[in-house]
Amino acid sequence: MAKNTHHVVRDPKGGWSVVRGGAERASKRFASKDVAIRWGQEVSRNQRTELVVHKKDGRVEWKAPIGGNPVVIE
Repeated sequence: MAKNTHHVVRDPKGGWSVVRGGAERASKRFASKDVAIRWGQEVSRNQRTELVVHKKDGRVEWKAPIGGNPVVIE
């Protein structure tokens, strides 16, 4: 994970986590993916990072470039 990114990923303990690129631990954990995405968007906007949202299986679902609109990944 690149350091100028935040990732919304499935947490092994259940729920979803927002993880800064290059970090070993989650910045914050959430029960639902929607809440994790909202929090991740706010953090990414404040820290000027790209937000990368992953599916349950770990593949990238979509990305939101710094200051841009989300891009869906098939």
